[in-house]
Amino acid sequence: MAETADKGKATAGSRLWKMVDGIQGDKVVWMIVLLLFMISILAIFSSTPLLSLETRVERLEIMKSHGLIAAFGLMLIIALYKMKKIGLYRFFAQFGFLVSFMLLFILDLHINLGFIKAQHINGAWRNLIVMGFQVHVYEVVKVAMVMYLAWACHAYAIDRKTAGKGEESPTFVIANMMAKSPRTAFMGKPLAKRIAYIYGPALLTCAMVAPGSNSSAIFIALVLVGTMLIGNMPWKEIVMAGMVLVVMASIMLGIHVMTDGKFMPRLETFTERLKADYSTESIGSLKPGSKEYYDALDAIRQPYGAKIAVHEGGLLGKGSGNSTQKYCVAHIYSDYMYSFIVEEYGFLGGLLILVLYVSLLARSSIIARLCGNGFAKIAVGGLAFLITGQAFMHIAVNVDLMPMTGQTLPLISDGASAFLMSCSAFGIILSISRMAKQKIQTVEEQTDNDKSSIAENMAKAEKSAIRTEQTQTWNTEK
Repeated sequence: MAETADKGKATAGSRLWKMVDGIQGDKVVWMIVLLLFMISILAIFSSTPLLSLETRVERLEIMKSHGLIAAFGLMLIIALYKMKKIGLYRFFAQFGFLVSFMLLFILDLHINLGFIKAQHINGAWRNLIVMGFQVHVYEVVKVAMVMYLAWACHAYAIDRKTAGKGEESPTFVIANMMAKSPRTAFMGKPLAKRIAYIYGPALLTCAMVAPGSNSSAIFIALVLVGTMLIGNMPWKEIVMAGMVLVVMASIMLGIHVMTDGKFMPRLETFTERLKADYSTESIGSLKPGSKEYYDALDAIRQPYGAKIAVHEGGLLGKGSGNSTQKYCVAHIYSDYMYSFIVEEYGFLGGLLILVLYVSLLARSSIIARLCGNGFAKIAVGGLAFLITGQAFMHIAVNVDLMPMTGQTLPLISDGASAFLMSCSAFGIILSISRMAKQKIQTVEEQTDNDKSSIAENMAKAEKSAIRTEQTQTWNTEK
């Protein structure tokens, strides 16, 4: 009987190992995803007593809601991971700017179409109600625009390659049609195409995000710049585009001042946060008990509470469920999740979070370098830059290195739209990693078997990937 039981356990163990070994996506990224999921569930359960009091909803119900979002997010990751044709991602990516523009247009003009309408929360227009569900528009725009730029940069490379051969380009069809007319012949020039398909959409998107959130506009601009650089766009032109963005921001600020804050009132919030003093000295001169005192106290409560949480965490933290600042910081479960984790799990817990995001960036860099497809390379690099950039910005705010921005900790903080869009980004990265899996394994095995460094073997594999892409035709890529 004992021998049979041991054999059954061995069989179950071998089946589990076979299932794990059969996963085709990058296993390191899978481990990062699963760890972030587990940390999120634990952290949300422990950090939401204030949310429960404010909404008068039992914490068990809050956990059920987050559990459903997490389950749906995991299914979304698996569904995207299962997609085998990169052409499907490329097809949908080309509509990323159109989707972003339509959502931002409805939001900025406060349109109500019944089934979709803009929503005003906390003094800003950031959300849409779509068939009863709340959608944070900027979270959708981040991922949609990274994918769009991945398509646009890759399409531009193909357009230049075919033009050099004297062949008809399969990309930028509208621009190439316009170039045939004498009046719009300038659209056939490379710079005109870059402005129309890459720089213009990026600038317009950032300008449309700015009315609702200046910090989000700046962050999205930085992510899009990073994506363009990965897409090999001329850095001098990117600097020029950045200067145009600065000029646009200056004009908006000037109009804001001239209209006494009636135009883009969120600019006032942005400038106040830049000048804000979140120390207790800022309220030292005020009379305790006065309205000014309590207003000033409310203004510093969240950032100062986050600093206290980080300070009290120490090396090992207070332990799960023992945070005190979760009763003081109103949005600790979203905007200040990192400080909460440090308070409960200490410096080591905070270090684990940093290691996970840095590992994602490093692993995604390997995946991107070994992709035999330009679109896939830019998409992986851009999405990894988006996730890690948002994580580092969130952490910087929590440790008082930056003013408040409202950026959540990807795949950990509470927030349905942000969580699901992070899942989408991870799902795409895992799906594309399937293409690079064999090359990654070859590099690791070669490094183990010979005296060459992993950098040398990476360079060889990368050259092989580039040659593979160059031999592929447009039709076979689809």
